[in-house]
Amino acid sequence: MSEKNREGKRTARQKLAAEREKQKSRDKRRRALIVGASVVGVLGLAAVVGVIAANTGKDDSEASGPVVAPSGAQGKDSLAIPVGKESAKSTLVIWEDFRCPACQAFELAYRDTIRELTDAGQLKVEYHLATIIDGNMGGTGSRKAANAAACAQDAGKFPAYHDVLFTNQPPEPDDAYADEGKLIDLAGKVDGLDTAAFQQCVKNGTHNSWVEKSNEAFRTGGFSGTPTVLLDGKNIYQDRSMTPAKLKQLVEDANK
Repeated sequence: MSEKNREGKRTARQKLAAEREKQKSRDKRRRALIVGASVVGVLGLAAVVGVIAANTGKDDSEASGPVVAPSGAQGKDSLAIPVGKESAKSTLVIWEDFRCPACQAFELAYRDTIRELTDAGQLKVEYHLATIIDGNMGGTGSRKAANAAACAQDAGKFPAYHDVLFTNQPPEPDDAYADEGKLIDLAGKVDGLDTAAFQQCVKNGTHNSWVEKSNEAFRTGGFSGTPTVLLDGKNIYQDRSMTPAKLKQLVEDANK
């Protein structure tokens, strides 16, 4: 074989290898999520272990306005929506995305226990909203749902609307929450929420930049995925022995 032919084949192999590397990079960027199966407690909850924030979930096209925190937001940069009494001895920090199936699974399994503990004054919950599904799957439903939930917080209706959003969560690939009309229709399930002020807040994306700031805090916070659930600083979502009953016992013990 001539030197010229050998050189031509070598160049072709190099081009092929380069193209394969480019394809690997494209595949990696398109990878929607990394999930693992975990069984959470005696309720038999087959929860998806969160969504790795492979992308930032940014969508600056409609999130470039001033940062307007919802009424009553607390913590650093006012990024936490509090539920429960300040005097509670235990604090549960929850990072969630309204398009995240694992978040829905967690909510459906633990919601009643969490509400019982907050109503009893034993537990304070700080909700933080993320939009990583928008970044991973495409769309704007995570952000628009989070904005709508912040609008519900302005109206003093966050807990009920939060629950409605998770109860009615569309399939993950379906970006149904990008439809502001649907978010407003769901507000009709919460007594007194579907008002002109709420509708305007949803349609104007009043809290979009705040939602983006919250998502950025999640992205840079060292968390592995949603939901991230911290009880007094300890990640209990990663504890495979955790159950609603165990959570209740931990909180009650802390309040003794």
